[in-house]
Amino acid sequence: MSSLVQSVDWLAVAPPTVAAVVGLVVLVADLFVTESRKPLLGWIAVAGLAASALLLLPLLDADRSTFCLVGDTEVCSYTADRFTLVIQFLVLGGALLCALLSVTALKDSGKRFPEGEYWFLFLSSAAGAALLPASRDLATLVVALEVASLPAFALVGLRHGDRRSSEAALKFFLSSVTATAVSLLGISFVYAATGTLHLTRVAERIQHVDGQLQTLAQTGVVLTLVGFAFKTAAVPFHFWVPDTYVGAPLPVAAYLSVIGKAVGFSGLILVTVVALPSYADAWAPALAVLAALTMTVGNVGALRQRSTRAYSAVRLLAWSSVGQAGYLLVPIAAAGYSDDPEKQIGSTLAYALMYGAVNLGAFAVAALVGRAHRLNRVADYRGLYAASPLTALLMGFFLLCLAGLPPGVIGLFAKVTVFAAAVDAGLGWLAVVMAVNVVIALVYYLRWTALLFRAPETAPEGAAAGDAAATRRLPAPLTAALALTGVLGIALSGAPQLVLRFTETGLF
Repeated sequence: MSSLVQSVDWLAVAPPTVAAVVGLVVLVADLFVTESRKPLLGWIAVAGLAASALLLLPLLDADRSTFCLVGDTEVCSYTADRFTLVIQFLVLGGALLCALLSVTALKDSGKRFPEGEYWFLFLSSAAGAALLPASRDLATLVVALEVASLPAFALVGLRHGDRRSSEAALKFFLSSVTATAVSLLGISFVYAATGTLHLTRVAERIQHVDGQLQTLAQTGVVLTLVGFAFKTAAVPFHFWVPDTYVGAPLPVAAYLSVIGKAVGFSGLILVTVVALPSYADAWAPALAVLAALTMTVGNVGALRQRSTRAYSAVRLLAWSSVGQAGYLLVPIAAAGYSDDPEKQIGSTLAYALMYGAVNLGAFAVAALVGRAHRLNRVADYRGLYAASPLTALLMGFFLLCLAGLPPGVIGLFAKVTVFAAAVDAGLGWLAVVMAVNVVIALVYYLRWTALLFRAPETAPEGAAAGDAAATRRLPAPLTAALALTGVLGIALSGAPQLVLRFTETGLF
């Protein structure tokens, strides 16, 4: 008789586990650390995220699984394959950069944030986000999704006495809870029809569902996909994004724009490509239409932003992130039409890595400018080159990467990869929509880039001196975040083919 006690592959589960454990350490330490030494908690969190990311290195050449079914070691709940490692690298690396931004933001906030709670929530969300891509059953997938999402609600509304922050948290909470409820209802229908939660078994059994349960299975598939469309901020489920980004602390907005998207898209990939490939004729056209709508609405929304409006820089980045989500959806839709879905998924991962690096860089510059200009308008970036040439050059580079223009070669490479995925899958109309949207996006990205190098508007002498001082006195954590994103963007632009090699998945 085989033992029901399983051995756990601790190395495979180490990255999310370390992040979770450090979160608990920070929560307990907060009880004993004096107020003057609270900043130490931030550095403990940064060290924990760095350790979690480093623990991915021993897993690079491995394909490890754990929490498998007794008697069938091929069916597991946790798998650390190439797909998992790429997403975990994006999540933990992105969280590390956001943590560096947070250290400076908390210091500048004047004790408006409870630091212990902030870092506990941040690390908990990062642990859930790192767990999700490794999940290979629907129960673990939902638990990981909620562990990533629930602390994020609190992070958005954690700033004391800020009405915008509370409103943003409420909108984010209501939309996310709706998405979760819809997803859970769909998953329960799929489970009722197939009798299993493991993704590979769902893929096998859902093709042979009894006729009486066929409608139940189809309804479950639709509801599950709708729930994940909320999580990816796909149109028309995007309405919470601009107000949430503006109301959230800037590092949290940066976190949601990259790690939040990584969570949603990795879950969507696992549900569609791994669990429901037999329903590709249903979800592939739906995702193609969602991709077209999302990129169009996002780019038009960004184009309509007025540069003098309060928080227009963050709002523009929020609408831009909606547009970028549309590009990320294209290869997933193409995977439903392709004989080689693994290649298409690799295109999504490559684009996600590029987007993550340069978008976090843009948010880092926004955090820097926001120290001198609390309203953080696009107009506030005028003349940035005169005050801080290196910062302006970095911001210009990040914006050109997002636009897909040289010298941001990695942005151009990523867009070409996504465009090729649509063409190879026979989605010519979607490739045309994408090309039109790239042109629309060029307008607002280039408009912002040009503003950086214009002569600054005349201002009172004291104000100009204050702005220059604020951009020159860079805190070490903010400097590190800018340097890391800049080096990564430049390195990837020099060798963009490395990204596609790194993102070759092992899902099949």
